[in-house]
Amino acid sequence: MTWDHLNGTAVADAGAIPEIACDESGSDGENLTGGNTDVFAHASVLLSADSAAGHVQEIRDRIRSPAEEYKANHLLREKHRAVLEWLLSASGPLYGHAHVHLVEKSFYVVERAVDLLLGDPEAAVALFRQGRRTFTAAQWRDFLEAANQLLWVRHDGEPDGAVDRFFHTVAELRQTCPETAAAQTFARLARERPRALAYRAAIQEGPFVLSPLLNPLLPSILHTAAHWSDGGRPVRLAHDRQNMLTPERIAWIEDAARVRGIRLAGFRLVVSRLDARVQLADFLAGIARRIASDELNGRGDPALTALLRPYTGAAAVWGDERSWARLGPATEPDGPSARLDSPVRTADRRRRSPGLPTTGAP
Repeated sequence: MTWDHLNGTAVADAGAIPEIACDESGSDGENLTGGNTDVFAHASVLLSADSAAGHVQEIRDRIRSPAEEYKANHLLREKHRAVLEWLLSASGPLYGHAHVHLVEKSFYVVERAVDLLLGDPEAAVALFRQGRRTFTAAQWRDFLEAANQLLWVRHDGEPDGAVDRFFHTVAELRQTCPETAAAQTFARLARERPRALAYRAAIQEGPFVLSPLLNPLLPSILHTAAHWSDGGRPVRLAHDRQNMLTPERIAWIEDAARVRGIRLAGFRLVVSRLDARVQLADFLAGIARRIASDELNGRGDPALTALLRPYTGAAAVWGDERSWARLGPATEPDGPSARLDSPVRTADRRRRSPGLPTTGAP
């Protein structure tokens, strides 16, 4: 591969395939309503190994912590605010060379459940925004948890009451506010019990699900590949090791990318402490998750949110309008949601049979 060492980026000459370094923050698997975080972030960086190593060393020189391995938390400490602002700024090492895909977990649960049962992304956006205004926090939490349980892949052999719980919760909320727009969507969901039963039966009967509906990691990787290969150029991904990324799932990612027309030329796992590019992606993912979570919860720092904004993509899986107005790109495509026309998710909706999990390579 040919590199422009002045700018630290791949030169677009004949035969050069850039390798994008990736990492995530906020992964709780499929436990999206009871985990430790409310935002998932997948970050990617396009820099040469030498350039990235120099930037990591400069971060260490500026922070001067004795820690052997630096993490995002080092940069997020108030005493290192100047280093954080430099890292994200237009004069910093990541500007123009990095991207972050954000997932608001509670919206992702609603989007996945409505997509499974109704195949209607507009209804998912409307229900998410209406539901929080219509019901109490406790009632809305019950619905999110029931939806999470409905979609969660389990292989523990225990009796599966997820379908009963979900439709019981839907019926209760319909009765609570019968004349509302949210209740109308719940009425549509209530008619789709057969789809829910078919989905759960397929999980129980196997085979092992390669791409669980609820885990945002695999679709985020596909989104990252789609972002960097926009315009038709092929790219490779180097990703930090993660238990979710088994050889079978890596094969699924590569095959899914081919089906969707994403120019993914290769995918490999690396150890982050041995790859400075992945360390920078790790920093950015953790920083982005914290900034986005603070903004989502009404405690955002305007200066940091503004610094993150150039890195976020319009295809984020995000339903909260107020926070996305601050986090999202300045120019967005038409539509009611930041993520409705994601090239990854749109392709998923076209190809998956209603009511069935993705059980193997597309």
